[in-house]
Amino acid sequence: MIIKTEEKNGVKVYTVEKDYDDAKMEKKLNKFIKPDDIKKIIDHDADVYTNDGTLLLRFRKKVLNDKNVDAFYENIKKFAKNVSSNRGNATGSKKRDLANNPKVMSNIFGYFDRWSPAQKVNFRKWGKTPSVSVRECRFNQDYPEEYKKTIPLIRDVDQMYSKLVPDKYKLQRKKANQTLFKIPGTAFTTITTNMNYQTSIHTDKGDDPEGFGNLAVIERGEYTGGETCFPQYGIGVDVRTGDILFMDVHQPHSNLAIHKKSEDAVRLSIVCYLRLKVWERTANKTRKFYESHNKTVRKMRKLPE
Repeated sequence: MIIKTEEKNGVKVYTVEKDYDDAKMEKKLNKFIKPDDIKKIIDHDADVYTNDGTLLLRFRKKVLNDKNVDAFYENIKKFAKNVSSNRGNATGSKKRDLANNPKVMSNIFGYFDRWSPAQKVNFRKWGKTPSVSVRECRFNQDYPEEYKKTIPLIRDVDQMYSKLVPDKYKLQRKKANQTLFKIPGTAFTTITTNMNYQTSIHTDKGDDPEGFGNLAVIERGEYTGGETCFPQYGIGVDVRTGDILFMDVHQPHSNLAIHKKSEDAVRLSIVCYLRLKVWERTANKTRKFYESHNKTVRKMRKLPE
């Protein structure tokens, strides 16, 4: 709940405290939230701190470049519609069997720290596995020109990160500068896109613990809902096209259900982050290693049946 409200330089500054303790929060993990769970939806420039002075989130309206937003969407939209069943607890599923997990339009590009099932099969055919389990994602490989056209928006997010959360950014960018396995010119190794996907209450795992999370949204058509929420604090943020939200993704969070007002409505969320294991496994590797490793991984995708 909000216990204090101020305004500084045109930005609302909120102080919040937990509506309930961590033990109760633990029982709510992997469940979906409802509008009644959230007391305040923020739709304006705002900073939110917990009552011990820790930054929970920082939100700014209409700060991303429209041209770069549109270019990102046009070049990712087809890929972003692919479905996946390996998004785990964020789908609300408690099953370990991927075949029975909900299929959602959630995809990654950039670099990742686990082999895909198809790659594992091909490595068995080949008789060995690359020494470093980091892979260039399929979108980068199959659609290099489209991938290049997504980068300007990612760099916009990066610039806002350096401006709005400079202490966290500095720590994360230092890591990113030590590896070639990243989105060029940014503090990020990996991008996740989620299309029309309601996540259950979860905390992010695998990202840089010294960094800070972020969320941008691209919308097409009309819908209601989808607000990004911190249920333990009873607050949410209505992130729309051109907005940027920086947030502590290690606090439980989720988004409200998305209700389409037009049949073609799209809410595409974009999350940029540094995968800690990508950095750990590739820090200070040479360009020769980078090029040779990527060439090998690409070759393994083309093994004959």
